[in-house]
Amino acid sequence: MTKNKEQFLWILLRLCMGWMMLWAFLDKLFGLGFSTAAEKSWLQGGSPTFGFLKAATAGPFAAFYQSIAGNPLVDWLFMLGLLLIGTALILGIGMKIAGYSGALLMVLMWTAHLPPAQNPLLDEHIIYILIFLGFTTVKAGQWFGLGKWWVKTGLVKKSPFLE
Repeated sequence: MTKNKEQFLWILLRLCMGWMMLWAFLDKLFGLGFSTAAEKSWLQGGSPTFGFLKAATAGPFAAFYQSIAGNPLVDWLFMLGLLLIGTALILGIGMKIAGYSGALLMVLMWTAHLPPAQNPLLDEHIIYILIFLGFTTVKAGQWFGLGKWWVKTGLVKKSPFLE
């Protein structure tokens, strides 16, 4: 593949994964009717984690996940993760921290329902983990986004893990 095609592919993956995370945040926040009904939105007092963690978990870690379902701290961490990872990917900033955080979130979601329903080991969460880890090694934020500017800021120069 030529470098331009490779860059285009990574840009497309970055924007798609960013939108996927940001959309999940918006749907759970406002209850847009896709995964979250309006009356169960976070703004209406619903928990963005309760339904999945209480009813959809399975396998060796199910009891742990069920025990934290609806916990306000877990709700806040989950929603902040979706918002910050999605925003960072769309803007092309903080690719390392967004990549590692996204991979961690996907590991947690994968372990919440083991074994995967469609395949004994592999599901979309593993693919997402690999994509998120790819973001930590390529410069996709610098090709189309604010990444070139971001890495030159004093904050990132002092703390390169924010790159």
